[in-house]
Amino acid sequence: MRRIAVLLPLLAIGVLAGCGGSSSSTAKPVVKVSGAFGQPPTIKIPAEKAGGSLTVKTLIHGTGPVLQRTDAFVGNYAIYIWSGTSHRLAQSSFTAHRPTLFAGQLLPGLETALIGQKMGSRVLAVIPPKDGFGTSGNPQAGVKPTDTLVFVVDMMKDFKANASATGTAESNGGKGLPTVTAVNGAAPTIKMPTSKPPATLVTRTLIKGSGPAVTKGQMVVAQYVGAIWSTGKVFDASWNRHQPFNFTIGATPTQVIAGWDKGLLGQTVGSRVMLVVPPADGYGKSGSPQAGIKGTDTLVFVVDVLGAFST
Repeated sequence: MRRIAVLLPLLAIGVLAGCGGSSSSTAKPVVKVSGAFGQPPTIKIPAEKAGGSLTVKTLIHGTGPVLQRTDAFVGNYAIYIWSGTSHRLAQSSFTAHRPTLFAGQLLPGLETALIGQKMGSRVLAVIPPKDGFGTSGNPQAGVKPTDTLVFVVDMMKDFKANASATGTAESNGGKGLPTVTAVNGAAPTIKMPTSKPPATLVTRTLIKGSGPAVTKGQMVVAQYVGAIWSTGKVFDASWNRHQPFNFTIGATPTQVIAGWDKGLLGQTVGSRVMLVVPPADGYGKSGSPQAGIKGTDTLVFVVDVLGAFST
């Protein structure tokens, strides 16, 4: 459950919708890219005006799963803004050491470039305005209506819309804690007990994953359901959005409530974890009125840890 929404304007280039669309083509002038997968690419953009067609090139052919339209994936990217005969680097997760989760609706040109590619691929997409932000551009990101965008994307790991924990079942809760039931690939159901909630944070591993332990500073990909102990009401769930959620654990400033930072640290990838979060480790005395959470509410989360990536 995100406490602080962090969406930088330049990062939004990769996850906001534009308008229009066209098929992939090869056109001059030619953008040249070199470098190994996972390493910052060297990108050479000619000192001339960009062509008007969408250009897509698979620079490195991966051998992993094929990206489907409903999938999300973790990847690294570099973005250049090509304006007239000049260009500038807008943002690079390679140099920032921050892979990102590509989820939701992409720019039309970027979607065309990436759908059908295999994980492990490096893809170049030269996206003209009609396949990017259209006639409005994106002033917040410094993109004019006439600017062409150049993306180089390394596709690391895909996640299905219904991705869930994959480990060994250990518990379903109970014994004074909520009881959790679930079918693989579907949102868990949380049944609250009639007893009072615990006064301190409780972490219970329901499914033990076989992956590496989550460490501070990693970008974590997760599915979750959040409910209020006193009413049993579900106030948020990534499952309802049909895409996983990502955050950096232990970030400064924090990206999630303290109960997540504390309770998920050290959990292994593939695990399903129940977090019983008192107000002090949740939204504090102010609560979260927009979510229907009072300052006295204890929250219950069931979190599936799908992946953890070093930044």
